[in-house]
Amino acid sequence: MHRRQNVRRALLLVSFLLFPVTFYYLSPYLIIMGAGERTASGSMVVFGVMTLTALVLGRLFCGWVCPAGGLTEALFAVQNRKANNRRNWTRWLVWVPWIAVIILVTLRAGGIQRVDILYQTDHGISLTTASGMGPYIIFYAVLALIFVLSLTAGRRGFCHHTCWMAPFMMIGRGVRNTFRLPAVQLSADTPSCVGCYACTSACPMSLEVQAMVLSQRMENSECILCGTCVDVCPHNVIRYEFGRPRSTNPVRPEKP
Repeated sequence: MHRRQNVRRALLLVSFLLFPVTFYYLSPYLIIMGAGERTASGSMVVFGVMTLTALVLGRLFCGWVCPAGGLTEALFAVQNRKANNRRNWTRWLVWVPWIAVIILVTLRAGGIQRVDILYQTDHGISLTTASGMGPYIIFYAVLALIFVLSLTAGRRGFCHHTCWMAPFMMIGRGVRNTFRLPAVQLSADTPSCVGCYACTSACPMSLEVQAMVLSQRMENSECILCGTCVDVCPHNVIRYEFGRPRSTNPVRPEKP
């Protein structure tokens, strides 16, 4: 395994181990609770930062430091079946009503009056012995959801079907693509592709990466910029770059 992937997986694992500390900063409920008290909680701030940074970094958070991603990729050792990307729309059934509730609660409360990044935490730590059993039950319920979907829905099943964080970054990336802003992205030297499918086989998001290479459409809303395809390609066809979205001009690959 390429050294970069070892570093990435180590970061994901550390992020997962720190999940009890960071849980409230990614909480879908605390943002509603805070809105009801006219407070922008830590999770509201973090989700806003995710959206803005996605203009430049896309879904890099998902591929490199997401605690849920750490658990899902650890479970690749147990279940490494490809996910069905045709069902990714199910996450929006979670996200859209949730956002509607946040907006409604905020309006009924009279708007946001203050920002409290440490809202409901114990000196910045989400779960402590002083938290009581309730938060721990919710925490382990979330872990159970991630665990079950990872085993039943394929690689990173939670990311595809239920994650409430991904849409923020997808929206940010969509704005970047619409206005053709420079950002971190993947590019491919299509004529050098020999059709070995190594990139497609290794993609943790179950994308048809080789088809993306051949069509010169390396941009995909499900891409988490993890760089796995970059590192497994035996001919260095795929690479990271910083630039504006590329135009497409499909090229057939060379014969092996």
